[in-house]
Amino acid sequence: MKVDILTREYPPKVYGGAGVHAEELSKVLAERIDVTVRAFDGPRTEADVPAIPGSDPKGSLTVVGYDTPAALKDANGAIKTFGVDLQIANDVDADIIHAHTWYACLAGRLAQQLHEIPLVITAHSLEPFRPWKREQLGGGYNLSSWAERDAYEHADGIIAVSGGMKEDILAAYPNVDPDKVHVVYNGITMDDFATPADDDPAWGVFDRYHIDRSKPTLLFVGRITRQKGLPYLLQALHFVDKDIQVVLAAGAPDTPEIMEEVKTAFAKLDEERGNIIWIEEMLPKPELNALEHGCDAFICPSIYEPLGIVNLEAMACGLPVVASATGGIPEVVVDGETGYLVPIDQLHDGTGTPTNPDKFVHDMADAINKVMRDPELAKKMGEAGYARARDKFSWESIADATIEVYKKILG
Repeated sequence: MKVDILTREYPPKVYGGAGVHAEELSKVLAERIDVTVRAFDGPRTEADVPAIPGSDPKGSLTVVGYDTPAALKDANGAIKTFGVDLQIANDVDADIIHAHTWYACLAGRLAQQLHEIPLVITAHSLEPFRPWKREQLGGGYNLSSWAERDAYEHADGIIAVSGGMKEDILAAYPNVDPDKVHVVYNGITMDDFATPADDDPAWGVFDRYHIDRSKPTLLFVGRITRQKGLPYLLQALHFVDKDIQVVLAAGAPDTPEIMEEVKTAFAKLDEERGNIIWIEEMLPKPELNALEHGCDAFICPSIYEPLGIVNLEAMACGLPVVASATGGIPEVVVDGETGYLVPIDQLHDGTGTPTNPDKFVHDMADAINKVMRDPELAKKMGEAGYARARDKFSWESIADATIEVYKKILG
């Protein structure tokens, strides 16, 4: 069997959970079948192609990268995406196509028709539930929404990364046959999150950003985008014990507007509360891993999260997680066992805006204070989270489940 994986992100250009998913899934699939990854951001060298983890793989892994056509370099973001999609669609050569995120939806749909082979889509997020993307794309949001809808309604199979995501797919696209939607969770490679050795240079991230390892420390990791809920966290931190050090590893803003909003909120928080460090750069994996092992708890304030791979990564590092009870997060974080879930009632207008933002903010602050004031309980929750990540979310089982979806579609 041969599959072409179509993705916006792939090493070394990974900036979100969908990119991590595409990288890890392609590696474990390549232990079993032949995989060609077709990705954005230009050609890859041999050094950019991840190693297949198995000692005796039965398949192969090839990576092909595509640049935006020169004629479209000043075009709207959606049009640039479509320019890459057209190149990818022309080159697809496989038994089955597997597309990830709206960026690759048009490529998958066109290749499905052009080459007459089946299309599978993994749903990491949905455009109808991300209307703030209009801030980034303008009228291009209409195009991204159209491309996604058309691909979903004509896909031969759809993989939802959680049960909550399956519900969202069927709500957003009622023409989709529920029998075509299969739940296969995101995964975690536990070995990637082992505690760094004492002499590992990655620990230098603490000195570089003046993070005091003797203080109880709360960590946030995520892109600066509406769905990640960072503005709500910045409000909640006004009500969090001032002795708690807070580290925000937050970069890659969607728009200048949300970056300015976050900067303003951060400045106010820093003035009134202090004891907060903002890391704006996207940290390399070893440093991010060291950061997670050196902190005491993790916070995920998202208002839209199909699964939340950042929570899995934190759990793999032994951190208790405080997270919004939205999307697929409750399928990962067990309330009172691996951390705390923050209740959130949301508008059903596609924005996911909390109906009572003040309550959401205060409940978040209360949950943070609760886990941070009891180090023994936090440690116990972190150990339970580690065990859950290890036992329930291995990439090997996810690869097997994905191949079963392929087989079912191919008959």
